[in-house]
Amino acid sequence: MEYNLLTLKNGIRILHKPAQESGITHMCLIINTGSRDETNSTVGLAHFIEHLLFKGTQKRNTYQILNRLEVVGGDLNAYTTKEQTCIHASFLNEHLERALDLLTDITFHSIFPQNELEKEKGVVLDELDSYKDTPEEHIQDEFDELIFTDHLLGNNILGTPESIKAFTQQNIFDFIQKNYNTHEIALGVYGNISEKKLQKLADKYLSPILENNQSKERTAANGYTAKTVQKEKSCNQTHCIIGGRSYNLTNDKKHGMLLLNNLLGGPGMSSRLNLEIRERIGACYTIESSFVPMTDTGMFSIYFGTDEEKAERCVKLIHKELKKLRDHALTPLLLQQAKQRFKGQIALAEESRISVIIAMTKSLLDYGRVDSLPELFAKIDNVSAADLLEIANENFSPQQLSMLTFVPTE
Repeated sequence: MEYNLLTLKNGIRILHKPAQESGITHMCLIINTGSRDETNSTVGLAHFIEHLLFKGTQKRNTYQILNRLEVVGGDLNAYTTKEQTCIHASFLNEHLERALDLLTDITFHSIFPQNELEKEKGVVLDELDSYKDTPEEHIQDEFDELIFTDHLLGNNILGTPESIKAFTQQNIFDFIQKNYNTHEIALGVYGNISEKKLQKLADKYLSPILENNQSKERTAANGYTAKTVQKEKSCNQTHCIIGGRSYNLTNDKKHGMLLLNNLLGGPGMSSRLNLEIRERIGACYTIESSFVPMTDTGMFSIYFGTDEEKAERCVKLIHKELKKLRDHALTPLLLQQAKQRFKGQIALAEESRISVIIAMTKSLLDYGRVDSLPELFAKIDNVSAADLLEIANENFSPQQLSMLTFVPTE
């Protein structure tokens, strides 16, 4: 995977992937800090700051920020995860400097006006309520809490009504000073631009940023005990998640787990869970699995939503499929098909260039490197049937799995 890498004196890294045939440039700025870097009294602060980055800088007001790229047909957005904050933009190549100026301005020169701070509290409270009105989203938040009980990873990224209402400007400035380490910030650019020009622009806009090299220690994930919980909710369907802890980002078994997750409940219609539960018996509309590796831990989960009378059957069928993977190694043909399907999906995802540059920049922060497609494919090809059998037994045993169910109120 062809790319250039530049490291500024303040520690900020610039990752450049050339795209000579495209008239569109995609850019992301990722900060290696997220909701797990908060305190229990400031739950939701990382996400709240992400909102306020668009609400005023030393030289721009909210309207000027929101309009800066949109007036030339560009797009600007952001999101927060448990471990990272990402601001990203897409625009015509000719507006690269405009975009870099804007991303630098909102990330490093926001002033968090008091009036905007109070106004945005109401917006985030509404966002929190909207998630609670969406059971398939709400159950994931509560499942995180079940898997990471009494740990910051179990907290809702959006926060709580109490924490949101209590946020102050000082909370924001303290969090940024502590967590916006310039050595853990990376800018990714995917577009038709010369390395020389990008370096010149980076020197103009990012080099003046003062170095912040404060060390940050994340509280390690605590112990895990599997639990089964059922809650009554105001919903029309039964919603259920089954899952547990899994491998971290640097575990050698991560690629095998990614392959196994894709086989079991990945995006394809031919995933085992989809074929068995949706296609064969028509028991639900949505069933999917996910594996999310993080710095020191990970999480695997299966989600489905269905009519209340079908839920128990779905759970039994899920455990049946998990048992197959624990008890029987894939045949050479099935293993080869699983690998080809997964590699093909990865290659197709390369068509989404904004997703590619975000993934590359995230990889740079996580590992200090970016794997090429051939390197990634080689790691997938090296996974054996015996590896998958071992991984299935380590992750899918009934003793390791928690279950959270939302059932409609009577």
